[in-house]
Amino acid sequence: MAYSQDLLTELNVPEDAFAAMVDRDRDLNQLYKEYRAKEREVSAAESNGAADGEVARLRRERLLIKTKIEEMVRPSLPEGA
Repeated sequence: MAYSQDLLTELNVPEDAFAAMVDRDRDLNQLYKEYRAKEREVSAAESNGAADGEVARLRRERLLIKTKIEEMVRPSLPEGA
């Protein structure tokens, strides 16, 4: 699976470490799928000239999902990662 480089950069997590976490945690896997789907919705809304309010709402929803992912990933990271 190709992982969102933007998300990995923001989380400061190597792709292989994130992939291992997603593989062993069903909830994280589901959240990541939701995040990618929301990324596509944001991109489509921006491309199609959706109202600013609609784009902002989608971005907030994406941010909420990202925050949940961060909460799950942070405790899993070894010290210094």
